[in-house]
Amino acid sequence: MTAAPLPRLSPGWRAWLIWTVAVAAYVLAIVNRSSLSAVGVDTAERFHADAATLSLFAVVQLAVYGGMQIPIGILLDKYGSRPVMVIGMLLMSVGQFVMAVSPSIGVAIIARVLLGAGDAAIFPAVIRLVATWFPAQRAPIMVQMTGIAGQCGQLVALLPLAALLHSTTWTITFGSVAGLGVLFAVLLWAIVRNRPAHRDEDVSVNTETGVVRVVTSAIDTGVGIRAAWAHPGTRLAFWTHFTTPFAGTAFLLLWGMPYLTEGEGLSKAAAAGLLSLNVIVAMVLGPILGELSRRIPTRRSLALVLPSIGVQVIAWIAIAVWPGPAPVWLLAVLVVCLGAGGPASMIAFDHARTHNPVHRLSTATGVTNSGGFLAALTAIFLIGLTLDLQGAGTPATYALGPFRWAFITQLPLWILGITMIVIERKHTRIRMGLDPERKRR
Repeated sequence: MTAAPLPRLSPGWRAWLIWTVAVAAYVLAIVNRSSLSAVGVDTAERFHADAATLSLFAVVQLAVYGGMQIPIGILLDKYGSRPVMVIGMLLMSVGQFVMAVSPSIGVAIIARVLLGAGDAAIFPAVIRLVATWFPAQRAPIMVQMTGIAGQCGQLVALLPLAALLHSTTWTITFGSVAGLGVLFAVLLWAIVRNRPAHRDEDVSVNTETGVVRVVTSAIDTGVGIRAAWAHPGTRLAFWTHFTTPFAGTAFLLLWGMPYLTEGEGLSKAAAAGLLSLNVIVAMVLGPILGELSRRIPTRRSLALVLPSIGVQVIAWIAIAVWPGPAPVWLLAVLVVCLGAGGPASMIAFDHARTHNPVHRLSTATGVTNSGGFLAALTAIFLIGLTLDLQGAGTPATYALGPFRWAFITQLPLWILGITMIVIERKHTRIRMGLDPERKRR
């Protein structure tokens, strides 16, 4: 006698309401994260900051975001998504309020620290809600939908936020974002729940097979990190995430708008349009590259990752050698190529998931994620430092030539990353038995 199959339960209206509110909060978190992307020149003028100091705003924010991932995971495991998201939203609100009234660079950097800490809490908490409120077999598509929706926050930061700043004042603009954060903190507390009422703990349920797994977010330390790094598949994931997205992150988060307006001479509206194109390309390519990665798991690096890096390198070299200001079509090609980096970086997490057991997946994911942050921090700072060294570190001295030399400093990062991807891909294939082990001489 065979057991009757479990019914295919669909998530109810409450699950969709909770996800919608959580994703809206994530969109606001992206607005907070990207709030300097379209107003970098205004920021430099307000604080009389040179390029290296302007870089420091983004570097500090990303460093705190990355450093908070382990503590956030531990807090999520202990308290669940609801209180962690509320606290994260309040931290971002305080950060934006401090930014709104900041009288100096030092105070503004403290504001970016608060923003980074609050931002770090939102995405992992939303993913945990997906796991606890939706059937496990729906998780991949729900995570993709969450990521795509979140990209809308970058569009808001590029267009409405910049328009609000240029039509009102710095204090009103950032104070308004702070107020939105408080509103969303209230909404999250009122609507979001960690798990359905009939469950005692955060678990993920596959309604087709009946498999129940406890949801964990914390990254193991010590032995777990060493064990994850010892596998070449984890190292391949790290270097994939290190190499693919950093150029797009540096361009979109801070340096794209100053380069396009002060370097290439575009209007702010045209520059915002190009940066918006970057975001739209990433949103479109995400599902496509995700599906291709699923279909060709043993050829991901050669067929998807390395080409996405290659087009970014070629586009920047073309910009660097073009005589005079680049035509708009070439700048559009550049932002399209940079837009491929973000979706390609998600393949790194496919590597991490493929080559690590379930009990070590959080650790491997954390190690992988650190690669992208490390490269982005380095790239943003190198660009700012190179501008300063050329005497072109303020809005009054920005020029096309110094910008081009500054962006060329990304080449060593690409060379390092490509080299390590090729090496670790070979080691991974040997570990999987797909390639013969090299004979020692």
